[in-house]
Amino acid sequence: MGLLRGDEGGRTPGQKLAVAVLVGIMLIIPLFMTWAMVYDRQGESQTAQASIAEGWGGPQRLAGPVLVLPYLVDSVDVVTEDGQQRSVTRTVRRHFTLSPQTMELDTSLEPGKRERSIYEVIVYEAALSGSARFALPDDLQRYDVDPERIEYDRAELRFAISDPKGLGANPEVTLGGEKLALQPGYGSDGGAGFFAFADASALEEGALETGFSFGLKGNGLVALDPDAGNTTWTVRSSWPHPSFSGAYLPDHDIGADGFTATYSIGNLALGRSLVSTETARRADSPMPVESYEGRMINAEQSAVVSLIEPVDLYSQVDRAAKYGFLHIGFTFLALLMFDVVGGKRVSPVVYLLVGAALVLFFVLLLAFAEIIGFAAAYVVASTAIAGLVTLYSKAILGGWRPALAIGGLLGLLYAALYILLGLENLSLLIGSLMLFAALAAVMYATRNLDWSQSEAPVEAG
Repeated sequence: MGLLRGDEGGRTPGQKLAVAVLVGIMLIIPLFMTWAMVYDRQGESQTAQASIAEGWGGPQRLAGPVLVLPYLVDSVDVVTEDGQQRSVTRTVRRHFTLSPQTMELDTSLEPGKRERSIYEVIVYEAALSGSARFALPDDLQRYDVDPERIEYDRAELRFAISDPKGLGANPEVTLGGEKLALQPGYGSDGGAGFFAFADASALEEGALETGFSFGLKGNGLVALDPDAGNTTWTVRSSWPHPSFSGAYLPDHDIGADGFTATYSIGNLALGRSLVSTETARRADSPMPVESYEGRMINAEQSAVVSLIEPVDLYSQVDRAAKYGFLHIGFTFLALLMFDVVGGKRVSPVVYLLVGAALVLFFVLLLAFAEIIGFAAAYVVASTAIAGLVTLYSKAILGGWRPALAIGGLLGLLYAALYILLGLENLSLLIGSLMLFAALAAVMYATRNLDWSQSEAPVEAG
């Protein structure tokens, strides 16, 4: 096999390995700084997207329609007059919320993009139409509501919308076949949405139906808080990359020309009655939330449909940077093998400069990805760094043959990394196999090397 020698300058192979490891550890600092830069740029992107969408409409959450009906009850209070206590009965007005027995909602989302500088945000214009059927339950008195004392002519029909500035012009709402005049707010006590004063006297005789249609602008996602005994929500869009999340999932059909999703949700799944005598729920009331690109939307009781980009360049750059140690490790191993096995003297400065170039790859990838997209940026950055390291290795290692070996290794590493980014579920397995193969190759190449020998050659068998 030939001779495996130590460093003619006096350093043993073990010392050379220690130097390579030490330089690799030093490179942790710039690598972490690169990760921090990715998070910072992602935060700036989210802020810019929120600014672009400002005035258009944010992520929209819908609830309703519900009927809020006042009713009269007798309240007995104990008062003290002239040192004597006596009972005073007075009539007070309270309210209960009646959710529909059935509600059908059809939503058509027309997607688009708004851009500013290098940033863009997915927006949509939604056309919503639907109907709901209200009826008083037979056991209404269980809720301490006397049907004879309900003030039907003072009812309010309420619709909740998290960001009303996205409402289109002239929403139309009918109740019992009569068109209603709409007011801003989620009822007369305020809130986000719109409502109408209504006469619900038809409930005394049986069912009361409402129909509605309106346009709504938003960005990113649309969510529905189901209220009815049986809610059917159909969502259609030409956007080919939807995401379904929240408390309920739909039956869906996704294709290159868009998607259709249908939710069927019963109130047994909601875990609440159609009648509530508590304070009417408002769309802006505090609830558990999840973050969506820097914006807040309730997800604990909502069905959520998101229009997402299939590739988030910041998450891809972040995942790529997490493989930085793998790139540095493989490249340093190659240099170390040329040093301790091939007899090419490699200075610690060489490790440092090559490592800096490998870290710079991720900075270039992020910078170009924001301008030309991830795939094109990956080609540009990997070609630039592989070419730079190859030319530098040619001067350091004294020839094209070892330099092309280093360059070829980098090319394979960048190709493997790109494949790993697309195989998220198998990335750990493939990465582990690559490490195993590298370790086996190093063990084979150094099987006859005396790591403590600095001068005397060791005859290889």
